[in-house]
Amino acid sequence: ASGLDTGETPIAKEIHHFIHIITGVAVFLGVTFFIIAFILGYHWLDAVIFLIGIIVANVPEGLLATVTVCLTLTAKRMASKNCLVKNLEAVETLGSTSTICSDKTGTLTQNRMTVAHMWFDNQIIEADTTEDQSGIQYDRTSPGFKALSRIATLCNRAEFKGGQKDVPILKREVNGDASESAILKCMALALDDVTEYRKKYPKLCEIPFNSTNKYQVSVHANNDRNENDKRHILVMKGAPERILERCSTIFIGGKEKVLDEDMKEAFNNAYLELGGLGERVLGFCDMILPADKYPPDFKYDADEVNFPVTGLRFVGLMSMIDPPRAAVPDAVAKCRSAGIKVIMVTGDHPITAKAIAKSVGIISEGNETVEDIAQRLNIPVQEVNPREAKAAVIHGTNLKDLSSEELDDVLKYHTEIVFARTSPQQKLIIVEGCQRLGAIVAVTGDGVNDSPALKKADIGVAMGIAGSDVSKQAADMILLDDNFASIVTGVEEGRLIFDNLKKSIAYTLTSNIPEISPFLMFILFDIPLPLGTVTILCIDLGTDMVPAISLAYEEAETDIMKRPPRNPFYDKLVNARLISMAYG
Repeated sequence: ASGLDTGETPIAKEIHHFIHIITGVAVFLGVTFFIIAFILGYHWLDAVIFLIGIIVANVPEGLLATVTVCLTLTAKRMASKNCLVKNLEAVETLGSTSTICSDKTGTLTQNRMTVAHMWFDNQIIEADTTEDQSGIQYDRTSPGFKALSRIATLCNRAEFKGGQKDVPILKREVNGDASESAILKCMALALDDVTEYRKKYPKLCEIPFNSTNKYQVSVHANNDRNENDKRHILVMKGAPERILERCSTIFIGGKEKVLDEDMKEAFNNAYLELGGLGERVLGFCDMILPADKYPPDFKYDADEVNFPVTGLRFVGLMSMIDPPRAAVPDAVAKCRSAGIKVIMVTGDHPITAKAIAKSVGIISEGNETVEDIAQRLNIPVQEVNPREAKAAVIHGTNLKDLSSEELDDVLKYHTEIVFARTSPQQKLIIVEGCQRLGAIVAVTGDGVNDSPALKKADIGVAMGIAGSDVSKQAADMILLDDNFASIVTGVEEGRLIFDNLKKSIAYTLTSNIPEISPFLMFILFDIPLPLGTVTILCIDLGTDMVPAISLAYEEAETDIMKRPPRNPFYDKLVNARLISMAYG
């Protein structure tokens, strides 16, 4: 992320644009009157003094201080509303944002995962997550559940923090990510003591989860006294479709069966049903390693992978619900009325992503994707004109095959977009695609994998509570309450600062004509010079600055969140209208 070119902020571009205009005007007037003075027969030294005086009168010296104070006051005001601004110029950037690319987990949702359903022995079981186990009960002695619970407990890096014996399981603090913590708590409720259970199966080797493989695998010894079979066990969990393609058999009703098309269809139906509920689904599989090839003293190597990771036995699915934050639907609606496009970018399955997007209003009611239209008209997806669909859900593997032009078309012609199963690199490609179309992009994220996109965006917004240190470092702004709704506050403040800076600049420039006039009168009509260069500086830096800064305290206009984002190519900080008003 550190090597990415982030470019100038919109406000920096605007101030440079303004400086160029003012410099041009000041130098032009200065040189013109220097020549006139020379023609009128003044001594060259006097002519130089006129030149300096006119340039000084034209340049608003207090502008730098005014802009900095205005930005600082707004940053201070935003901090009290849970938006911590790391880079002052980012205050205004958020106001001119036209596209927000938001991560799902922890930003739009609460990042409080709970296991909601399980699928084993070819049936969907509702998990009992009540503290006193008074909810729906299921058979915990069945071979299917035993196999699933063994994988879920062993292929899991989450651990309970120490000294919490008396705390109810669901309220215990956990070291580990949200999904693994949810599985750990579910297993702790089902198996009683997870730590003791893990001691029976010491870990010999592990390949941690990564965004390329989308699975995690570990090998364990079997020291359980109740079992005669002491062979090593390989356990794996990850994205269900990735797990399924590594399996050749499936464990159902205590028997291992060949994974045929019927079983794959049963798996797909379960996956679609659970994903359609907006749940994050994980697949689980295992393998008992043959003792002749893998004796007790076998040295496993995670780098060389000297153990099988294909031809495994599929055991089941677990799905976790991560409820959306209560304030998000309202915040998304406000963004939409302010003309801001909200795009969801997530590593989850498209079905889960689409369900959450619908529940928070990123895909609004009545808007259909290409797949929805195909289903309604009962025709193949290929026959649907993509332009007819207002919404789009795009899979990471499809995104990989899109050219820059095709991606631009997707971003241009669909108003509501969800990107699912995306890798960190693809998040970066999406941000670059939006920027290519001239959008000013804000990216929200909380994980290490979000940091390249946070860095590349015009403004990166990290989460203060659940966010990783890397993401906070890459971001320009941190939401202290992890709430997506705080972004709307930020947008409003950013638009307000732009409006108020315009007012400050208009006020600062109005004094230019009265300051230049005495010089012109002196040169043309020989009236004694009432205002010297030093006096002008005293006015600009002394009396003019306080009223200019006071304009930063102006309240917002009533339509501030109803108008579309400003177009960086046309809506300049200093435009012809402002100049004519200040100089006219």
